[in-house]
Amino acid sequence: MTTTRTSTPGGTWLITPPSDGRLEAALRAEPDVALLDLEDSVPPQEKDGARTAALAHLGALGAAPVHGTTVLGLRMNPPGTVHGLKDLLALAEASLHDTLLLVPKVESARDLELVAQVLEETVTGVRICALIETPRALLHLGDIVASPVLAGVVFGAADYAAATGCRRTSRSLWWARSAIAAAAAARGISSIDSPYFDLGDPDGLRRDAQEARDLGFTGKGAVHPAQLPIIRAASRPTEEEVAQARAAVSAANGADGRPVRVGSQMVGPPLVAAARAVLDRADADIEPAIGGGVR
Repeated sequence: MTTTRTSTPGGTWLITPPSDGRLEAALRAEPDVALLDLEDSVPPQEKDGARTAALAHLGALGAAPVHGTTVLGLRMNPPGTVHGLKDLLALAEASLHDTLLLVPKVESARDLELVAQVLEETVTGVRICALIETPRALLHLGDIVASPVLAGVVFGAADYAAATGCRRTSRSLWWARSAIAAAAAARGISSIDSPYFDLGDPDGLRRDAQEARDLGFTGKGAVHPAQLPIIRAASRPTEEEVAQARAAVSAANGADGRPVRVGSQMVGPPLVAAARAVLDRADADIEPAIGGGVR
């Protein structure tokens, strides 16, 4: 089995059950990843049927872009459970290629390596992502992100809050979110923030998505297609940020690496690098629109 650490998309990840026609609605919304869920959204008595439906979708569409720029992936059940083991065996028997797989309840690098070992004989090009959602996972975060089979991390806020007894608020989750985003950045892999679960609070979603961007996440999960435009807008650099970045880069171009004053700020190499990153993000938002895609 081969893995690719840097090819897991960031952006928007839409989590959807594999049945009831919801995948079609998810693909029409064109998230960066449409993640077929076999875990939380599927009750125990329906998991066998959902697994069959998900593997049929994966076999037909694969993990290559399937609708615009969307990549199809799978969230399995925790590998330490009966249904998780069934998921792994079914994936191995299906002999899929280029599969994006999200593994829940990861608490050590060994959890990921066991998944990779089960799939290595029959699955090629798998991109394994870890769902970080327990206190133990945070304690072992350095070892988890160092795993050579890992392609990305996703934060599970609901399970983390339940396990720690903390409230699921912005302030109470800042440390966990910052740690996950920083660890992923250190290894050059994608980091996806937890979904915002209140579908009736678009302002709360906007604030939460902006915080995810500010903390360094490369993407954010969603539980409904209607959330995607808000997440995209919140993740995009503002006009003011783009203007400031352009001014900083323009001033630095003639400064020969020396700090230079831009407005009221002294801008040196680190701030210039940050400004270039802002412009890169702005360009990435513009290019798909020119090509007809939706971001």
